[in-house]
Amino acid sequence: MSRPVYLVDGARTPFLKARGTPGPFTPVDLAVQCGRPLLARQPFDRRAFDLVILGCVNVIQDEMNPARVAALRLGLGAEMVAFTVQINCGSGMQSIDTAYRYIRDGSHEMILAGGAEALSHAPLVLRQSAVEWFGGMAQAKGIAAQAKMLTDLRPEFFKPVVGLERGLTDPITHLNMGQTAEVLAHRFGIDRQTADAYAMQSHHRLARAQSEGWLDSEVMPAFADDGTAYDHDDGVRPDSDMAGLAKPKPAFERPYGKVTAGNASQITDGASWVIVASEAAVEKHGLTPLARIVDSEWAALDPSVMGLGPVLASTPIAQRQGLSLSDIDLWELNEAFAAQVLSCVEAWADEAFCRDVLGLETAFGRIDAERLNIDGGAISLGHPVGASGNRIVLHLANALKRLGKTRGIATECIGGGLGGAMMLEVA
Repeated sequence: MSRPVYLVDGARTPFLKARGTPGPFTPVDLAVQCGRPLLARQPFDRRAFDLVILGCVNVIQDEMNPARVAALRLGLGAEMVAFTVQINCGSGMQSIDTAYRYIRDGSHEMILAGGAEALSHAPLVLRQSAVEWFGGMAQAKGIAAQAKMLTDLRPEFFKPVVGLERGLTDPITHLNMGQTAEVLAHRFGIDRQTADAYAMQSHHRLARAQSEGWLDSEVMPAFADDGTAYDHDDGVRPDSDMAGLAKPKPAFERPYGKVTAGNASQITDGASWVIVASEAAVEKHGLTPLARIVDSEWAALDPSVMGLGPVLASTPIAQRQGLSLSDIDLWELNEAFAAQVLSCVEAWADEAFCRDVLGLETAFGRIDAERLNIDGGAISLGHPVGASGNRIVLHLANALKRLGKTRGIATECIGGGLGGAMMLEVA
């Protein structure tokens, strides 16, 4: 028999926009910055955890297995097992899902599950031709051989490539993530103005959530070595308007593309943790859960349309639980691109798509805009890849509690042609 599993509490750092140079925090720094206050407000000893799991995609060379490094820096003890998971954009949700399944099946009682990413620390890498030249130079024996190699030296060998650019290009289809969003915009008829309007809404919603204090218990200040305090998601543009969003040129498909820097997620640094616990652990430590984790699902599809991953991952959950669209009070659908989010909405409302792809008899329905990403999303606050899946689950739990709602789904598209989804119910 499976056991109930609860999301007890969680916290994240502010999501900090990358600004051309390495930011003040590494992935582990970020995990520690929000982990310390989260653990400090718990009524149990921090060594009570059975396991630590952290999602991280761009692991830096000084922090191999960042889960273990973070666990040690957080004072969880040398005996604490900790491992890192990587499924691109789904890594932070994968950490929760792994914890959920361990606890549900009875092998663990309480797990710290998170995600961390510092995209501003993405490495600069040499192009392949330069790597081959340096390798040949190292193997050249004698002055004559080395002189011959020097004749093949090219200036571009010394111009590095940002590793992130290569990481965001699918190795099978050779499309970058923005181009996959363009494919969906064409398929579902999403025009530039509609995408820009969605992006503007994301900024306005996040700005309101910040000003109303709705994120205060979720976002923990981060303090850099020089004493600088970071206390809010700094990529938000409260004054965002359609005139400003109309200015950027298409980023990937000029001149007619729909995806721009203004209606795409931001390159960002950030981390998020949640505490996942069994019913026995909740009772033992006198905890008050935020939500119960009801179900989860992972799906796969053609990488060229990876943005539809949320549709393929979320629909089976609703079917298993016997729920219709109207039964889902809130949706957190990671905003990789405005066109991608809007394409998911259109796909669920498309009878032919739902019949041919999802196997439904009719359309699943159209998600009410007032139930979708109600406090903004990655377009306004950023998408630190390894952390985003964790953040959307945490924020869904907090938003359900704040609004007195019952049930919600957090879901995301995942580079490489995958999707992830998780359903929560208020505890």
